[in-house]
Amino acid sequence: MTLILLLLIVCSFSFSQNNRYKIDTKLIKPAYLKAGDTVAIVAPSGVLKNRNDEVNRAKKLLESWQLHVVLGKHVYSKDDHFAGTDQERCEDFQNALDDPKIKAIWSARGGYGTVRILDKLDYTKFLNQPKWIIGYSDITALHNQIHNLGVESLHAIMCVSLPEDLSKIEKSILTFKNTIFGQSLSYTLKGSQYNKKGVASGALVGGNLTMLHTMLGSKESIDTSGKILFIEEIGEYKYHIDRMLQSLKRAGYFENCKGVVVGDMSKLRKNTTLWGTSVEQLILDALSEYDFPIAFNMPAGHEKDNRALILGRTIQLTVNNEKSTVKFEE
Repeated sequence: MTLILLLLIVCSFSFSQNNRYKIDTKLIKPAYLKAGDTVAIVAPSGVLKNRNDEVNRAKKLLESWQLHVVLGKHVYSKDDHFAGTDQERCEDFQNALDDPKIKAIWSARGGYGTVRILDKLDYTKFLNQPKWIIGYSDITALHNQIHNLGVESLHAIMCVSLPEDLSKIEKSILTFKNTIFGQSLSYTLKGSQYNKKGVASGALVGGNLTMLHTMLGSKESIDTSGKILFIEEIGEYKYHIDRMLQSLKRAGYFENCKGVVVGDMSKLRKNTTLWGTSVEQLILDALSEYDFPIAFNMPAGHEKDNRALILGRTIQLTVNNEKSTVKFEE
């Protein structure tokens, strides 16, 4: 009996130490870009039908920053819904991961499909020379995977985000550029009557809510202990947003979470049976038993104003009704 108790104590201590290690350890920061570096544009998700103009604009934009650009071999391939077969999309992404000359990988678009290649990717060479993985929406699946490997990534605009008149998304482009070149990053958010006041510090994780929900139960699911969760969504019913939050909650997602930052909840659908409250109130109600701060109005997600966020980087979050501030550590 004494031996059994001793083993239980050792295991408990080891579990506690491992959890503390996960919470306290900073992620690897890929090298910031400099003039002359190479960026790969790949398409790990949806098909890029009639999107040549946006990809060309993306290429020209990067070149205007004195960066070299290479396109994945299968960027314009088509396999029904997808930008090529799973194998083709995986091949492009794997080649970009393995090529030491490539310093960042920029996703051309999201949509759906990234989850289908996750188990095919080999990060051995990437971990020897980490590089920035850039995108949002469906690319959340890759952000999760890379986070759990211990490397930061960048939630930011994609190639198809670029309109003909780039001045329409000037702030999105500027924060993207500043971040990949290593300038400091901080935001002051508009106030909201729904903000839940408080101060918190922790690594920022998350992305698209549907993708976070999809990852539950897999090795790509995020451990949010000691971290601050960012969420955004598009094209969902309010009841489905609630269902996803309830699922995350039941899975323990918010038990040791330090805070939540809410981005855009875009183009929400109207159900025949109305939900009855705003989406902000829905989120507050779903998370009502937790005392961490919740900040609304983060301009990130599926709107034109989609500011860059470094996932895995520690932020200082201060939330008040009048405004909130998000400051990334250097």
